[in-house]
Amino acid sequence: MAKATSVESYIDKHEKWEKSLSHLHSLISKTELEQSIKWGQPVYSLNGKNVVGIGAFKEHFGLWFFNGALLNDPDGYLHNAQEGKTKAMRQLRFHSFEDIDATVVNEFLHQAIENQKAGKEVEIDINRKPDIPPLLATAFSEDEDLKTKFDELTPGRQREYAQYISDAKQEATKQRRLDKIIPMIKQGMGLNDKYQ
Repeated sequence: MAKATSVESYIDKHEKWEKSLSHLHSLISKTELEQSIKWGQPVYSLNGKNVVGIGAFKEHFGLWFFNGALLNDPDGYLHNAQEGKTKAMRQLRFHSFEDIDATVVNEFLHQAIENQKAGKEVEIDINRKPDIPPLLATAFSEDEDLKTKFDELTPGRQREYAQYISDAKQEATKQRRLDKIIPMIKQGMGLNDKYQ
């Protein structure tokens, strides 16, 4: 599937959710947020800071609030897509057009915009060190150049690689992932650089 170059092309390529995504886009477009495409998806920002994005998946679609952990959500609408990993971002998920409650969406949009204007952001220690999985530690002990190149990466890239291996359930998958990332690490690339 070709990468979206505009909000409209992103919506068009998700036929299953086209009506719903268009509706979410129209609600966001009534705010002061500026639209763009980042990481292949619609992202809406205020003064260069990401506030909310639209995402479409196989079984659901929704909004990503970049500092969603700061939103007041007494009714529990928001989801942390990766519990234990994602600190700031929260998802407002829908499974059909009928699930969209414009009042709820607008309330979250209003809160997110006001938080951004106030400069509120979730504090994340971007320099925290990754937990190195045993398989990667073994690879470092066998290949000094790999360890050196890994240490030259930013802490965020280091964490992405470590998590990528740790997330695999089976040892064979962990090994395939390690084999895949070794050349990337040696080239100084991040795991997700190709998506940027």
